[in-house]
This record gives sequence, C-alpha cells and structure tokens, in this order.
Amino acid sequence: MAGKAAQSVVKAVGEYQYPWREKLAKYKVELSKGVWGYWELGAWKPLGISARHRARLRKEMLLAGQDWPYDPEKKEMRSKMKGHKCDRIAAERRKNTANLMQKMPEMLLAYKKRRWEKKMKEEDKAKDK
Repeated sequence: MAGKAAQSVVKAVGEYQYPWREKLAKYKVELSKGVWGYWELGAWKPLGISARHRARLRKEMLLAGQDWPYDPEKKEMRSKMKGHKCDRIAAERRKNTANLMQKMPEMLLAYKKRRWEKKMKEEDKAKDK
C-alpha cells in the first residue's frame, strides 16, 4: 500500500512542470519594464514579480529551448587595468635593463674615449696659452 502511494507521488512530481507559459503571459508586461524595477512619475517602482520567481521563469524557459529577451543589454568591458603600473611594466623594464647591460662595454669605451678627447683638448688649450 505504501509503495503504491510513493509511486503515485513520484509520478505526480515527475509529471509536474513549472507552468512557465502561463506565468510568462501573466508577467510579460512587468518583465519588459526592466530587471529590478523602473521609474514612474519620479518614484522607483519594484517589479510585480520577485527576483526569485523571475529567475525560475527564465530558467524554465531556457530549459524548454525558448529565448529569454528580457535580460538587460551587456555593458562594455572595462579597459582600465587594475593594480599598480610599476607591477605591470616590471617585466618590460627588466628586459630593457638586460639589453642595456649587454651594450654596457661599448658604452663604457665610448665614454672613456670622450673623456680622453676632452682631456686632450684642455691640454692643447693650456699649451697654447
């Protein structure tokens, strides 16, 4: 006896489907007003359907293969990066430093040559006086 009752309950629960078509027909006007609510005559009006019921209606409609046109349009992604700039450019700076260190011997030779030429010019000027 208890087995038959349990089977009938399982069968009833299995056959039950959320009546999304009727709910959609009932709340179509409310859903088109926005996701959270809307302004009317300078006052904020919440939707006539709660967020939980709206989410359940959306889920059932999507599971049934229907399209849900009441979602708000997506905003453009932020282009500004988070964090400190010095942390983001640290790798680039390390690469630049490595390149400069490879050029360092040539740069030192050029510096020494410039200093030597300057010293020679000063000595020539001192001899001429």
